[in-house]
Amino acid sequence: MLTWLALATVVGVLALILFRVTSVLVALTLVPIAAALVGGFGGQIGDFAMQGIASVTPVAALLAFAVVYFGVMNDAGLFEPAIGAVLRVVHRSPVRIAVGTAAIASLAHLDGAGASTFMVTVPAMLPIYARVGMRPLALTAIVALAAGTMNMLPWGGPTSRAAAALHVSSAELFLPAIPALVMGMATVLGLAALIGWREQRGLGRPEGLRCITPSATSPSAASSSATSLDATSSESPGPAARWPRLWAFNAGLTAVTLASLFLDALPIAFVFLAATAVALLVNFPDAARQQERLAAHGSAAMLMVTTVLAAGVFTGILTKSGMLASLSTDLVRILPAGVLQHLPVVMGIASMPLSLAFDPDSFYYGLLPVVAQASEAAGGSAVEVGRAALLGQMTTGFPVSPLTPATFLLVGLAGVDLADHQRMTIPFAFVVTLVMTLTAVVTGAIRF
Repeated sequence: MLTWLALATVVGVLALILFRVTSVLVALTLVPIAAALVGGFGGQIGDFAMQGIASVTPVAALLAFAVVYFGVMNDAGLFEPAIGAVLRVVHRSPVRIAVGTAAIASLAHLDGAGASTFMVTVPAMLPIYARVGMRPLALTAIVALAAGTMNMLPWGGPTSRAAAALHVSSAELFLPAIPALVMGMATVLGLAALIGWREQRGLGRPEGLRCITPSATSPSAASSSATSLDATSSESPGPAARWPRLWAFNAGLTAVTLASLFLDALPIAFVFLAATAVALLVNFPDAARQQERLAAHGSAAMLMVTTVLAAGVFTGILTKSGMLASLSTDLVRILPAGVLQHLPVVMGIASMPLSLAFDPDSFYYGLLPVVAQASEAAGGSAVEVGRAALLGQMTTGFPVSPLTPATFLLVGLAGVDLADHQRMTIPFAFVVTLVMTLTAVVTGAIRF
């Protein structure tokens, strides 16, 4: 029964989100609550939900303060010189901008942290996309593809989890998959060029400028129509753009704030809160202006924070109730012998879609050991199953999964709808996974 409840919950949430039957918050909250009630967990729902909320609270706090901080920085004109420099290099070419975005995101993800990648890349590139008339959805898709593929790195979450679950080294999993990663990144750059070409063809379409809320990083933060782009181009520069010393201060403050992502000396949410307070005080000394800026960017931040907390309810109920563990066990039990013989290839193909059904801990610590054991029993290799999982499960799949808080950070920073982001990005992400799986088979990283 738990297996069917888990399956119905996951499918139900995805359907409600993708087809816009309800908001993301409603789907992530009410569907697992209903499943828990049906499963007889009525007395434990509160505990399950609060444990899930506690697990995502640091990300929710980070999202709230990061969105406001980058909004204030953009109001101050921090990105104006960079926008002008990039536009001079790319000559307003959507194809060049798209490929450049993929390159920047892949480099930013060398630390293996999705949150830092999104906070470095999206605020810097979003104003450029607005200036040229490219959709924010194109930005989130390209950043997701680059960051997701690079998430295979040995120090990334999926590889380290797989190594721990299978009791092997990260190098044993990763090194044979390097050719697949290289081909994956080449595919990402090609898809970025394709997306840029499509954006170039569609410039001027009103529907291309649609987003769910004004982006927290948009200078105007007042409209999501074509007029907002015009306003962005003609709007007077912020205080930092007018006063070079103030711009230098803001650039230094931002550099120190982003460096804290890698140094891990202080809680990153606290760092962004302090940086936001300093940025408001220096750039907008008047209390009324400070409140005005907070109000302008607070609504977008609050929308994403509540969504992340709802995602915590979803994962908390499914994990603590045992639904996901039951689903993983029964999934392996029903697989036919023919599938078990080719399990690494099957895992590679299915790895990206599985990101939509399993959070990383449930998959790598729950499902993967069971599947790997079944593969060994059928004469296969457990390590190859783990290697195949890295080709999509919470790699190419993590920036589109509603089970990862970083997904909400990405769409929140860009001000796009999660369902729109998923519809645009999932097919491209699946293509990257298929290319990497084929490369892994050809190079012998996984055997057919």
